[in-house]
Amino acid sequence: MTFGVRTALRGIGTTIFSEMTALAQRTGAVNLGQGFPDTDGPAGMLAAAQQAIAGGLNQYPPVDGLPVLKEAIVQARQNRYGMAYDPATEVVMTAGATEAIAAALLALCEPGDEVVLFEPYYDSYLANVAMAGATHRAVPLRPTDDAAVAGSRAGAGFAFDPDDLRRAVSPRTRLIVLNSPHNPTGKVFTRAELELIAQVCVERDLIAVTDEVYEYLTYDGLEHVPLASLPGMRERTVTISSAGKTFSCTGWKIGWALGPAELVGAVRKAKQFMTFASGTPFQAAVAHALTHELDWVAELAKSLQERRDLLQAGLTAAGVRTYPAHGTYFLQADAASWGYADGGELCRDLAEHGGVVAIPTQVFYDDPANGRGLVRFAFCKRPEVLADAVSRLSTFRPSEGK
Repeated sequence: MTFGVRTALRGIGTTIFSEMTALAQRTGAVNLGQGFPDTDGPAGMLAAAQQAIAGGLNQYPPVDGLPVLKEAIVQARQNRYGMAYDPATEVVMTAGATEAIAAALLALCEPGDEVVLFEPYYDSYLANVAMAGATHRAVPLRPTDDAAVAGSRAGAGFAFDPDDLRRAVSPRTRLIVLNSPHNPTGKVFTRAELELIAQVCVERDLIAVTDEVYEYLTYDGLEHVPLASLPGMRERTVTISSAGKTFSCTGWKIGWALGPAELVGAVRKAKQFMTFASGTPFQAAVAHALTHELDWVAELAKSLQERRDLLQAGLTAAGVRTYPAHGTYFLQADAASWGYADGGELCRDLAEHGGVVAIPTQVFYDDPANGRGLVRFAFCKRPEVLADAVSRLSTFRPSEGK
């Protein structure tokens, strides 16, 4: 008997994060590849998790999530953005934002539908689209003229052409996936860009699925604007976020989706047959964090901006061209600064001969050639780790690896 992988998944292999983390472990390199912090979240949240475990919150929660967490999410959204949601019908908990995105695409797409993605895009999006039986159209984010300047903070860093967005939408388009703040570029979409996306969604009657896991982690005075807050978008947007990045607890996998009851109900139907529910004591702890630890999050954002500056300044001093990162954990750099045309080759040589692991940005593109000259560094590490990485990066020479 011959067995085969479903056609839609044949082109999808091991994630680049698993590959590069294994390389870091084998070589002993400083891992600035995978985006996870190397310190824990607020002490009060950790204590709340311990108390929940000791207090018996260790069985299945309701499929929607613990009521106390749903209330906390809705209240935080109201306080921060002035947006009201019904915790009973308009929020559902998921096993991280990754499951929320997968459940949304499985629930809301029919086979043959098209999904618009902004490229480069997080790697799970393409797999989720494929599993839903849909296809995708890419809208490229390109470095702006003022972005490609060493140490620059000016401009959007990466931007899209409005005509590219309109061309990407066809009669088969069902929804648009938007990630802001954006991984892997560090871009925070501007209000003008969001208004254009909203206009296209309303004109073409599209659903929006927004990945906002870095919503609290913006820098340089920029503010995150939820797409759902714009006119005509509340009723057609599934907003996804999570605790992992906000509270430095990526291993807890506590995510959620908010939106109109009809759309959230569809997401719930899909996710109940994926994980059903998870993380009961961690849900209780995240409810505590959203209610009591947002000052800690504000300090985290300030600290991450300082760490971004440390990494960027070190790269600039070493003659490496970087691109503005106004949000997330990530900084883009130009492989040509080290004499490489191919970021994948640079990342392999950096790990083997420079002692630092990064991610080649080309893996986030349909055509790797479009991102071949870029590499992504994560700055969500302790300052001393970043200082060590900068020292290694500044002494790395192409001749060592080429």
